[in-house]
Order: sequence, then C-alpha cells, then structure tokens
Amino acid sequence: MTKLKGMTNIPASIEKAMAELLNVNQLIVSGKVEPHIVNDFRDALNRVRTAAWAASQYMARIENPNDSSNMLSFMAGERVRAAYHLCQLITNDLKHDDIDLQVGSLIQLQEAARTLSTQLLERINQ
Repeated sequence: MTKLKGMTNIPASIEKAMAELLNVNQLIVSGKVEPHIVNDFRDALNRVRTAAWAASQYMARIENPNDSSNMLSFMAGERVRAAYHLCQLITNDLKHDDIDLQVGSLIQLQEAARTLSTQLLERINQ
C-alpha cells in the first residue's frame, strides 16, 4: 500500500477518480453540460495528463541526475504554459460583470502575480 502525507491508498484514489471521469463522460456525451464547462474540464484533464506523464518520466529517470533535472525543467515549463493559459481565462472572466469573484481571492491573486512578475523580470534579465 503506497501512502503519502495525509493521503489514503493511491491506487484506490486513482480508481475512484477514473470512475468519476466515466460518470462525467456520460454527462458530456448526453449533452447536459454547457460547452464552456466542457472546455474547462478538457483543459484540466490535459494538465493532469501532462503532469502524470511528466511524473512517470521523472520516476523512470530518477536514477540519472541529468535526466531528472531535465524532467524538472519540463514540468516547470508545463506549469508556465498552464499559468499563461489560466491568465488568459482569468482575463476573460474579469471582463464579464455577471461572473462573481471574491475580492479576497482577487487580492491574493494580485499579490502572487506581483511577486511572480518581479521574479520573471529577474529571470528574463539574467
């Protein structure tokens, strides 16, 4: 039985997630889900798929420090790509007055974005 901090049996968790995905698939096929929700779901699945692939590659290459370093770089690059995509989506969300966003969350996001922006400029200028 594989356990991580606070996590239950990982294979059982994966099986449960797969069953839920099959249920979501049935909803999508039935046409009972709005198209923008399907797009968001597809994007989330793509991120999970990429992360799972990267994790499996990392585990397979962990014995070779050069390969694991490259995999960590790949995973960081994927996070950058995903962050860019999420920024585009959030930008569109902010244009719609009918979307309620909590001010506290927006403040936290702004602070994180400010810190990230500073670090990005430092990295770009290296």
